[in-house]
Amino acid sequence: MKKFFMMMALLVVPFAMQAQTKFHDVEANDATGPVKSIRQSGMMGQEEVITFTEDGKMQQEGLSDAKYDADGYIQSAKVTRNFGGQSMESTVKFKWENGKIKSQTQNMMGQEIVQSVTYNEKGAPAKVSMNFGGQEMEMPFTDYKYDDRGNWISRKTSMMGQDMEQTRKIEYFE
Repeated sequence: MKKFFMMMALLVVPFAMQAQTKFHDVEANDATGPVKSIRQSGMMGQEEVITFTEDGKMQQEGLSDAKYDADGYIQSAKVTRNFGGQSMESTVKFKWENGKIKSQTQNMMGQEIVQSVTYNEKGAPAKVSMNFGGQEMEMPFTDYKYDDRGNWISRKTSMMGQDMEQTRKIEYFE
């Protein structure tokens, strides 16, 4: 009987270790499933491409030093972005609730920026509320269009009185 339990324990260990190596970066990007890449139009008109490993870990230009909790949820990362030829680095900290990002905090040029996310009934962001050192701003998201796997591929938003449409193309692992 003891040998039986030892054999069972040896069989379970690889599965337990496999579960611990699943990352939730796909979910951090408002998607689900075996996502290989997301190519999207950014808020300022530039295109960005995010790729993922088969275990769900994000790879993106300018993203480094990512820290994860024991369940594979990203807790912080350094982000480097170029604005008009100038490079700016900040650290983003993430708070999660029920498998979704509740908020992101980053310090940019000495200013703390907090983004809080409210989700709709389909689990997509309904709005992002931002606080720039005491100044509040909201970005509502509407008119979602989804692909056949339930991930959004188009949505509309308004930022500082400017209406915009964000689109993205999602490639999946087969």
